[in-house]
Amino acid sequence: MAKPGERKLQILQTLAGMLESPQAEKITTAALAGRLEVSEAALYRHFASKAQMYEGLIEFIETTLFGLINRITTEETAAIEQVRAMVQVLLGFAEKNRGMCRVLTGEVLVNENPRLQARVNQLLDRIEVSLKQSLRIAATQGGLTEGADVGATANLILAFVQGRWQQFAKSGFSRLPTEHWAGQWALLTRAIAP
Repeated sequence: MAKPGERKLQILQTLAGMLESPQAEKITTAALAGRLEVSEAALYRHFASKAQMYEGLIEFIETTLFGLINRITTEETAAIEQVRAMVQVLLGFAEKNRGMCRVLTGEVLVNENPRLQARVNQLLDRIEVSLKQSLRIAATQGGLTEGADVGATANLILAFVQGRWQQFAKSGFSRLPTEHWAGQWALLTRAIAP
C-alpha cells in the first residue's frame, strides 16, 4: 500500500500524464480516478478539490523552474548568458513536460477555479522579474544596448517564451519550443545587445 505522500505524488504524476494528451478534453476527477484505479473518494482523501491538484502541479513547476533559475544566476557571471540560459530552461522544461506546458499556457485552467490562472500569472510575473534582474546586471556589464528599456526587454523575452509554449501546445506538441532556438536567440540578442 502506498504511503500518503507517495499516493499524492502518484495522483499528480497521473494528472500531468493525462494533460500530455493533445486533445483539449476537460479532465474530470472521475477520469483521473479511473486511470489510477481508485474511487473519487480516494482522490479527495489526498486533495480537497481538483483545483488543489492543479495547485500541486503549479507548485512543482514553480519549485523546478526557480531552482534552475537560481542555479543559473549563481553560477553564470555574464548576465546576458544568464538570460540566454533562463530562456533555454523555460523552453526545455515545457518541451520535456508537455502537461506542465498546458498548465503554463493556461489552456487546461480555462474552466477551473480562477485562482489557478492567477497563480500561473504570479509565476510568470516572477519569471519576468528574474529576467529584469539579469538584464539590469547585463546593462552594467555592457551586455545591453545603451539606454535599452530593461522592463520592455524582459517583457519581450517572456512574450517570446509564452509564444513558443503556445505553438507547442496548439500544434499537438509537434512544434518543439526549442526548434530554431539558436537562430532565434541570435535575432533577439541582435535587437538587445550592442
